Amino acid sequence: MNINLEIFLTFTKIGTFTIGGGYAMLPLIRREVVEKKEWLTDKEFADALAISQSAPGVFVINISVFTGKKISGTRGSLFAALGSALPSFVIILAIAMFFSSFKENPVVSRVFAGIRPAVVALIAVPLINMSRSVELNRYTSLIPVVALLLIVFFEISPVYLIIAGALLGLFYHYLKRLPQQ
Repeated sequence: MNINLEIFLTFTKIGTFTIGGGYAMLPLIRREVVEKKEWLTDKEFADALAISQSAPGVFVINISVFTGKKISGTRGSLFAALGSALPSFVIILAIAMFFSSFKENPVVSRVFAGIRPAVVALIAVPLINMSRSVELNRYTSLIPVVALLLIVFFEISPVYLIIAGALLGLFYHYLKRLPQQ
């Protein structure tokens, strides 16, 4: 099979069978691109996720573009992005056309209420798995806790924390590269 077609079909499958948005897609993306296809390693996936969340736009599209680019260059990134976006576009279009006729239906309301806890689990599982692959220690484990506290109690914008984290990461990277004295 043509690699670009395989990229497109893989990301179309991910986009079609994931309920709950971007974070809920993480387990399926990881399973497909790391475990089944072996297009990325766990570390590359964690790096791609970090970059994708920092870049503007929908991070699922960003991570698909990153993966497609690594596998098959610019053409691969286009096929991956299209495969990721097309199912959501079609599903949202279909829902918009028919939703007004059944939005007050109590059965539909209960179904959506039942899906919410599953979506939370779909988001939590990949975060726990990725925390193992990024070699967290007692110091780096404090970073998300401190960030949460700064956002909640001091109302610091997450944008400033992302910028500060990027700058500190660069500083740490260059500090490690200095010759030991």
